[in-house]
Amino acid sequence: MSPFLPGDHVIYRMPKRSTHPGPRAKEVRPSPHGENSPYYVDKFWTATAVGPNGDVVARTRREKRRVLRADDPALRRATWLDRLLHGSRFPGLQ
Repeated sequence: MSPFLPGDHVIYRMPKRSTHPGPRAKEVRPSPHGENSPYYVDKFWTATAVGPNGDVVARTRREKRRVLRADDPALRRATWLDRLLHGSRFPGLQ
């Protein structure tokens, strides 16, 4: 049984690498020689479906579809504080 339901707002912590992390970058770790630095960016998505094996189908703000495992440590349900602070960043259900 998945802990997520369709319509839940979810936050996915996306790992990225860049020479110039953006303003939303978190946990930036400088690389030893100044090349690509690893960091994370929080993505605000809405769960649209939950598969029989517990996979979560999420919709991004740009209408892309992502399939994520419910036990992925980078995926979590948005708290009430997340919804209050970042409510406009979650896509609505159509």
